[in-house]
Amino acid sequence: MEPLWIVIAVLAVVAIAAYAFFGRKKPQEDQLPAAPGTENKKLPEGPQPRTPSAAAQKAAPAAAADKAKPRPAAVDEDDEDDDIPVQPAAPVAREPETRSSREPQAQAQRRRDVEGLRRGLGKARGSEGLFGRLKALFTGKKEIDPDIVEQMEEVLLTSDVGVKTTALLLDDVRERLAKNELADGDRVWEALRERAASILGIGGGGIALSASPTVVMVVGVNGVGKTTSIGKLATKLKAEGKTVVLAAGDTFRAAAVQQLGVWAKRVGCEVVSGKDGSNPGAVIFDAIKRAKEIGADVVLADTAGRLHTQTNLMDELKKVARTMTKAMDGAPHEVLLVLDATNGQNAIQQVALFKEALPLSGIVLTKLDGTAKGGVILGICAEHGVPVRYIGIGERAEDLRDFNAEEFVEAMLGGAAETREHAA
Repeated sequence: MEPLWIVIAVLAVVAIAAYAFFGRKKPQEDQLPAAPGTENKKLPEGPQPRTPSAAAQKAAPAAAADKAKPRPAAVDEDDEDDDIPVQPAAPVAREPETRSSREPQAQAQRRRDVEGLRRGLGKARGSEGLFGRLKALFTGKKEIDPDIVEQMEEVLLTSDVGVKTTALLLDDVRERLAKNELADGDRVWEALRERAASILGIGGGGIALSASPTVVMVVGVNGVGKTTSIGKLATKLKAEGKTVVLAAGDTFRAAAVQQLGVWAKRVGCEVVSGKDGSNPGAVIFDAIKRAKEIGADVVLADTAGRLHTQTNLMDELKKVARTMTKAMDGAPHEVLLVLDATNGQNAIQQVALFKEALPLSGIVLTKLDGTAKGGVILGICAEHGVPVRYIGIGERAEDLRDFNAEEFVEAMLGGAAETREHAA
C-alpha cells in the first residue's frame, strides 16, 4: 500500500508544477493584437479615443489660441490655410424704379424744357414783348389799380393777340375783379395765366401717326420756312425710329427741291422728286407709292408757297390733296400750315383762308425766337380752333419743338412767384 501513496503524491506534485508553468504562458485570447510600434505599451480598458496625427498635435496650440480670438465677420480671401470656401459678396439690391423715383427726373426735364423755351422766347418776354409789358403793370404795386383791366387790354391788343382773344382773356378777369375774388396782383396774374392755358390747350403735341404710312401735307405762304420745317420734322421722326419719305412737291422752285435733297441726305431718308415744273400732285403720288413699297411710317409732302389771297393757287392745293386721296385712302392724314410768327395779325388771316381750302389739322409756328409778337399764338387758337403742333425757336433741328400749352404759358407768362420776385 505504501508504494501507491507515493505514486499518488508524486503525480499530484507534477500536476501542480505543470499547471503553474503552463498557466503563466497561456495567451489572452480576447486581447487584440497590438498595433505596430505599440507592442510594449499597455492600453487601458474601455473605448479609446483616436490618436491625432503629429501635424495636428503640432497645430493644436495655435488652433486653441486662434479659437480664443474673436473671428472677423468676413472671411479673409488671402488666408490659404482656411478651408472655409469664400462666398462672393452679394450684389447690392437696387430698389425698383417707382413713380416717385421717376417724378424728380420728369420735373428736372420739364424745368430744362421751360428754361429752353424762355431763352427762345426772349424777345416776346422782353420789355417790348407781351410778357414784359404785362409784367410792367404789376411790378412794384401792392394794390390793384382800378384801371388794370383796361391797361391789360391795351397791351394785349397791341401785341397782336387780336380783339376776340383779348375779350376771352379779360372778360373772366373783369368779372372776378367785380366780385372781389382777385385781391392782389398775383391773383390777377394767375387768373390770366389760367385763361391763356385754357385757350392754348385745345391740342398739339406733334402729329399723330394714324396710318402706315401717315401722309402729312405741309402748306403755307412764301418764305415762312416750309422746307426747313419739313427737314427738321424729318430729323425728329428719324430720331424716334421712324422711316420717312420726303416728297418734293414744290416743283416751281428748283432751290426747294435741292434743299429737300440736302435734308434727305443729312437725315438719311429717301426723297422723291420730279423735273422742274412737273405736276406736284404726280410727284407726291409717286412718293406715297414708294413709301408703301418700303414700308415707311411717314410721308412729308412739301408744296409750293403761295399767297393766301391767290384763289387759283389755293384751288391747286385742293387738287393736290385729292391726288393724295387717290394714292391712299384717307390721305392726307395731317395738313400742317406753317406760319411765320413775325407776321403777327397777318398770320391769323392766313389761317382763315387756308382753312377754307383745306382741312387744317395743325399749325407750325416758326421764328418765335426772332419776334416780340409771340401773343399771336393765342389769337390763332382762340379765333380758329386749330391746334399748334410745333413751334420753332431757333435754327437748329432740335429747335423745332412739340408744342406743350402749359410749358409755353409758363415760359411766356411766368407765374405768381416770379411776379412777386419782380415786385420785390
